[in-house]
Amino acid sequence: MTLRHGAHRGARIILYSHDTFGLGHLRRSRAIASALTAADPKASALILTGSPVAGRFAFPERVDHVRLPGVTKLSDGSYVAQSLGLDIDEITTLRGNLIQSAVEAYDPDLLIVDKEPTGFRGELLPTLEYLSHAGHARCVLGLRDVLDEKDALAAEWERKGATQAAERYYDEIWVYGPRVFYDPTQGLPITEETRAHMHWTGFLRRQALPDKPATLDTDSPFILVTPGGGGDGANMVNLVLAAYERDPTLSPRAILVYGPFLTGDTRADFDRRVAALNGRVTAVSFESQIEQLYTSAQGVVCMGGYNTFCEVLSFDKRAVIVPRTKPRKEQFIRAERAEDIGLVSMLSEERHELTPEAMAAAIRRLPTQKTPIEAGADQLMGGLTYVVERVRALMSGRDASASAAE
Repeated sequence: MTLRHGAHRGARIILYSHDTFGLGHLRRSRAIASALTAADPKASALILTGSPVAGRFAFPERVDHVRLPGVTKLSDGSYVAQSLGLDIDEITTLRGNLIQSAVEAYDPDLLIVDKEPTGFRGELLPTLEYLSHAGHARCVLGLRDVLDEKDALAAEWERKGATQAAERYYDEIWVYGPRVFYDPTQGLPITEETRAHMHWTGFLRRQALPDKPATLDTDSPFILVTPGGGGDGANMVNLVLAAYERDPTLSPRAILVYGPFLTGDTRADFDRRVAALNGRVTAVSFESQIEQLYTSAQGVVCMGGYNTFCEVLSFDKRAVIVPRTKPRKEQFIRAERAEDIGLVSMLSEERHELTPEAMAAAIRRLPTQKTPIEAGADQLMGGLTYVVERVRALMSGRDASASAAE
């Protein structure tokens, strides 16, 4: 790579993920940072994240993170600080100042922003303005394959000024999926000039670390049940447990990873039900090496979040997806599209399928499904390779508007 600092230092990359809820943004940023530093032995990456569980993940060599003060979304849609006792304006200002201080001190060559063009409540705007005047760092906006149904997304982006920010501050927009799967920007008033700088990377492939075994017994057959971070997974977990409770012949056994955000009385009740199943279901709160569980599982029951979906495809696992439909339709859109092309099966609230009997039947059908690779998933999984190539192009000063992957 040709850098303004010359050969004495490698590329410095900052990845921003606001992480007000769940694990998805952090895990996506970690996968990208890992790929970029593996491809360039001089490169380093710093992840700025609001995830309260960032410290529970292992990061590879030359990748580290800065934990931004956390915020929690309330049932009425408002936000509060997780622990500092500040009001939301104060916590936003503090986070914004920490972001800009980190950027100024680390002096990145590339900033990759996950999903939110302006950051949480606009906290990224001062940093983007600073970088636009400094003039040396490239800025990329990375979007999931699906964001939301187009009318809801258009209203959200208009309210946040996201379209204007995407066009003003970003050199490129990367969509972390193949163009043939879905266009997350449909319905957004993005100019043709900006669309010329969009790149569909393909899905981001995940890999298991062979020297990091899972802590659970994987010797006998099992299915993996995962609601991702777990904060919105209680309904799916309840459905799986009810299926095993009502059908004593249902097999194989299940390993249930609640996720770190499924807690309190709900978690305690689930634990009592798991204990009553006498080993047919095993449950843990968190598994930092969940990739190893994917490797050994006979099938997967999961929600429809982006990272979980990429893991299903990467490890070629037959899967039943139970997507959430609120507050966004993102998971339903992804699962419906994936089912249409044969990658997974789906149980949907909108199709009145969320019953214990339907779940038990779906688990029994898993061995008869095509695997994702049999359905063509390998052709959709080039995302990390493409991202590495784009970063090399940006760092070397080549035309940033090279033709996007189809």
